[in-house]
Amino acid sequence: MKNDDLKVESQFSFVMYACAKEAIKYYKPYLDEIGLTYTQYITMLVLWNEDNITVNDIGNRIYLDSGTVTPLLKKLESKGFVERIRDVNDQRNVLVKVTSKGYELKKHIGTILTDIRRDTGIPADEANHIREHLLSVLHRLSPSNYKER
Repeated sequence: MKNDDLKVESQFSFVMYACAKEAIKYYKPYLDEIGLTYTQYITMLVLWNEDNITVNDIGNRIYLDSGTVTPLLKKLESKGFVERIRDVNDQRNVLVKVTSKGYELKKHIGTILTDIRRDTGIPADEANHIREHLLSVLHRLSPSNYKER
């Protein structure tokens, strides 16, 4: 083992962690304006694309367990963006549906994404290339949780 192997910046996981943390910082001021945390934002992204799904499905899509997703959904529900409904076919499942207020929120997202792309200075083609590589890494690290999206 080389000494460089023991440097924090030599750790693959650290670089991914630090990049994610820094990238999310760009979202914060924009999401604060519309009353969402980053985790609430990615939850809404899932729901805007696939409404009326179970809590477990949401958790699988954003890589969080239901114990973490449930309080997150309660907060979104208290803001009027979603409603949680017990599945009539299977009472063990709770379905999550976007409200009209939640769909109104979606109108703000396009400008946020444009602003973030501008703020980071990362060209769209480079960002897409990086994202594709990271999806590949995610697939290798968690093949049982990975779904083609």
